[in-house]
Amino acid sequence: MAGQQKTPQGGAERRRDATVIERRRRAQARPPKYKVVLYNDDHTPMTFVVALLEALFDKAPVEANALMLKIHRSGRGVAGVYTLEIAETKVAIVHRSATRQGYPLRAGVEEE
Repeated sequence: MAGQQKTPQGGAERRRDATVIERRRRAQARPPKYKVVLYNDDHTPMTFVVALLEALFDKAPVEANALMLKIHRSGRGVAGVYTLEIAETKVAIVHRSATRQGYPLRAGVEEE
C-alpha cells in the first residue's frame, strides 16, 4: 500500500499525487424566445378570443379576459413566449381554429 495513508477509521485515503480530472459543464446557450402576438379585428367575437387564450395559451379566465381587452383596445397583445417551434405551432393552431369558425383572427411570431 505504498502512497496510501490509513484514515482513523481504517479506510485508505487517495494517493496524494493522484491526478484529479475536472469535469466542466458546457455552458449551453438557451434557445431564443419568440412572442406569439394576437391581432385585433372587427369580426372575431371576444368570447372566442377568451376561450382560445384559456385553452391554447393556458390563461386563467380573468387573465384571458384582460388580455382580450388589451388586444381589442391596442390592436395587438402577446399571448405567450415560447421557443420558435412551439410559437409557430401555436400560431398555426390559432389560424386553424379561427378559420374553422369562420373568423379572420390572425396571430404572428415576433422575436423577443
